[in-house]
Amino acid sequence: MSAFVIRNFFYSIVIIIGVLTVTFCLLYIIPGDPARMMLGQRADVASVESVREELGLNKPIYIQYFKFMTNAFQGDLGRSYATNREVVKTILDKLPATALLSFSALFISSILGILIGIISAVKQYTWLDNFSMVFALIGISFPSFAFGLIMALVFGHLLKWFPISGYVNDGLQYLVLPMLTLALRPMAITARITRSSMMDVMSQDYVRTAKAKGLSSGKVIFKHTLRNALNPVVTTISASLAATLGGVLFIEYIFNWPGIGLLAIDAIFKLDFPMIQGTVLFSAIVFVVINFFVDIVYAMLDPKVKLS
Repeated sequence: MSAFVIRNFFYSIVIIIGVLTVTFCLLYIIPGDPARMMLGQRADVASVESVREELGLNKPIYIQYFKFMTNAFQGDLGRSYATNREVVKTILDKLPATALLSFSALFISSILGILIGIISAVKQYTWLDNFSMVFALIGISFPSFAFGLIMALVFGHLLKWFPISGYVNDGLQYLVLPMLTLALRPMAITARITRSSMMDVMSQDYVRTAKAKGLSSGKVIFKHTLRNALNPVVTTISASLAATLGGVLFIEYIFNWPGIGLLAIDAIFKLDFPMIQGTVLFSAIVFVVINFFVDIVYAMLDPKVKLS
């Protein structure tokens, strides 16, 4: 166990360093000058150069890179070029809204996806199975941002059942449209993987033996079949969380949800380098932590998987 933790911790550090390095290099390839963006296009050259010197943008790239990496590992991501607020504090302020949207969408997609997959596997090749799999195929194929626009148009603008944008404390009605939009694709993927895994396990000898012993359908499905079919489902859900956190940027932008995704897109438009780097670092850390715990859960579910 200790060797597993140490090895994965080392890999995690390498991944985070790689993500930060690539992001740092890409940002300085992007055309545009943050100093001029801050002062406006009519600013004189002397003022622009003064701001560049203040921000350290006139120094060689390798010096900027070394300073950035040193500060990042000390928990200092600098200040936003646009607001002059500390990047870490700004991200922490936006974190609750993003966490609420992401985890509620993942919870809904996991529960409904597993349930649809179980029903499809048990009622395989019936009209219910065909309908479920067609729905899952549409969910996988349809872009989330397009589905979000349709949801906003139909349920927000035409029917006026839910607010189209924004968020207020304890206002769950604001959560419904972005949550369902974000949950569609991972729910469809989970449903297909659950069905496939369930059908594979149901063909095993021990499941047929359990049925021959006269066990109830519920025990056969949930105790003998679902439990042994969960490994690929858990892996799918973990990958769905990564995809959810990636897709949340566009969903937050569409529904004006005040989270880290909207913060990142706004930073990109303003060439706010410290904020972009901070949001990327946050995403990388979340992915690494999630994958670490998924490996442990995967090993707990399948005794054949060894942590070491």
